[in-house]
Order: sequence, then C-alpha cells, then structure tokens
Amino acid sequence: MLLAHEVLGSGPLTVVIHGITESRKITRPLTEALAANRTVLAVDLRGHGESALGDTYRMEEAATDIHETLLATGFTDADLPLIIGHSLGGVVATAYGALFPTRGVINIDQVLTLGGFKANLEAVEPMLRGPDEGFQQVMLALFDPLYGALGLPDRQRLEALRRPVQSVVLGYWAVIFEQSVETINEQLGQFASRIQVPYLALFGSDPGPSYADWLASYCSVASTEVWADHGHYPHLVDLPRFVNRVNAFDPV
Repeated sequence: MLLAHEVLGSGPLTVVIHGITESRKITRPLTEALAANRTVLAVDLRGHGESALGDTYRMEEAATDIHETLLATGFTDADLPLIIGHSLGGVVATAYGALFPTRGVINIDQVLTLGGFKANLEAVEPMLRGPDEGFQQVMLALFDPLYGALGLPDRQRLEALRRPVQSVVLGYWAVIFEQSVETINEQLGQFASRIQVPYLALFGSDPGPSYADWLASYCSVASTEVWADHGHYPHLVDLPRFVNRVNAFDPV
C-alpha cells in the first residue's frame, strides 16, 4: 500500500514513523529538525492520517507499506534508510529492520515484551469493542498518563491531532488479543534477532530490570538507553537532545 507521506530536507535518508492513533503531523517538530542535515521521509501508517484503511494491520504489512512508499518516492534499497519509530512505530521500525535493508533502527519507548500491555487491554476489552463512546473513553484513559513530562502546548497539540479509529486500533491490537504473551514476545524477539545493524531502544522511563538483557538475547547489536522522567515522548520532551542523539547514533 502506498502511504500518505512527505519528504523534507536533503542528506542521508531517514524514515520517521508515528505511534498508534497519530500521524506524520505529530512527528513534524522532529522531522523538521532532522531535515536540517537529512532527507526525511515521514509517513502515515495504514489507517492513520491521510493513508487508506487496511483489511488487516500486521506488522509485516506496515513495514512493507513503508518500503513500497520509499521505492515509489524514488529511493532505492541502496539508499539504506535510518528507521526511527515511536510507540507502535517502534515495533514497525523493528519489523522493517528485520525485513528490509537499513543502516540503523531507533525504537522510541516501545518494549517488545507485551505481557503487561496485554493484561491492561484485556481488562478493558469489552469497552474497546463496544460503542464508540466507551471506546473513546478507554483511549483517553490509556493515553492520558503517557504525556508525562510534555509541556502543555505539546500536549494540547498531540491531543488535537490524535484520531482514535476503533476498527484501526483493534486491527493493530488484534494479535495482542488473539495470541499468548509467549507467542507475541517470541515473534517480536525473532524480528529483533534478524537485525544486523545498530539498534537503539530509547525509553523515557525504565522498561524494567530485565528488558535490556531480554532484548540483547535476541539482538546482539541492540543497546538500551533510558532518559529518566521523560515519559512516552522523550524525543519531543527534549527535541535538541534527541536530534543530537540521532546524529551520534548515525553520523552525517
């Protein structure tokens, strides 16, 4: 599927992927900052922003959509993009790094072990699947704690741009409802195991004492970094720091 997208700047190719219920508009402060010395391709995942709905929403499909969009935009595999994904986009970025050529992957605040998240979703599953009013209430409750250290203007901007669509959210989360924690974690671990380029897992809060070891057991090139008290949006809480970290990770 060709995704809605935009290209900014010039230099080494960098792809930016947003989180669930979001769009490339939410990533714009980051994409504009990165475009100072990079060519940045920002996309709307299927079912998000200006992109079309999908019949299904598997991670392999999301990664393939991005690759097809990259090629349709005139880039080739020889351009070796750096892939940056936040939240759901971090899983998509991991899948992309497993399936297609890259020069590096940055996963922002998305663990690949989903046991705790699965338990949280199952507790509210009836409301998620029920009338839209209840679905929207659950989505607000899920996202409200994630803003963390974001300043009020940034929070208001994100809230104004967020678009929770029930069929899309349930589509992306279908695997979480349908499969066991062990199966999900193993599948995501296998994605990570296929990545042979530098992989940075950057968190705004501690992902847990064993997570870095779990990730390294699958992906020997992975490094885990925590920016304490930055919440779910560390790249927006301290944008200059994040841009500097990207440039250190992937010198241009």
